[in-house]
Amino acid sequence: MIFIPVFGPALIFYVLDYLTLIIIIPGFLFALWAQYRVKSSFAKYSKIPNARGITGAEAARKILSQANVYGVSVIPCRGNLTDNFNPKTGTINLSENVFGTPSVAAVGIAAHETGHAIQKAKNYFPMKIRSILVPVTKIGSYAALPLALIGIVIEWLAEASGNFGTALIALGIFLYSLSAVFALITLPVELNASKRARRMLLSTGILTAEETKRAGKVLSAAALTYVAGLTVSLLYLLRFIIIILSLRRNRR
Repeated sequence: MIFIPVFGPALIFYVLDYLTLIIIIPGFLFALWAQYRVKSSFAKYSKIPNARGITGAEAARKILSQANVYGVSVIPCRGNLTDNFNPKTGTINLSENVFGTPSVAAVGIAAHETGHAIQKAKNYFPMKIRSILVPVTKIGSYAALPLALIGIVIEWLAEASGNFGTALIALGIFLYSLSAVFALITLPVELNASKRARRMLLSTGILTAEETKRAGKVLSAAALTYVAGLTVSLLYLLRFIIIILSLRRNRR
């Protein structure tokens, strides 16, 4: 599943100032370029059928069988590049142009999502950490700004309560930083899934060595979107810290 972060609620009132443009826009452009790369790579290798005529769904099921992973369903889902593995339902959801398509790109994407299913079955530690961070990150993104602003107001109203206000500001920054931590944990999870995919495609004979190399180009382009996601998350965190510190300084 391709992930590119969008403007978070903590920055909604600040996206138009010059500092935001300087900090955020380069990262956002990098994310757009990464998205273009994965779409163009997928489009290119979607036109190349694999020698064995194996569809994405067939490849996923064969890899699961070879890895002795059971209880995982492979089902179609709507959309383009909406492929994902849902650890809660134990389903590999493949988009329409992957599920029933015997292309090199389709098999590569299906193998990648199957890699996530294998990670869960093998208790891959980074994936477990990412699953734990999902709800915490959602809560943190909404609670960070209010907590930091309350801390600033407390510092402003009562100097004696300044330590408590400072603690709230620090907590707000910490909560907002969880989105960057989530992106950081996501990167090795995705890279590992792609590594597993390449290895299984070769070992099972689903793709030839040359076809695996081509599928790998699609997966490498997809991995770039996660690098972009981490970059943008770090830039958002930097901007959030600058905003909070600026507000704090103006209140004093």
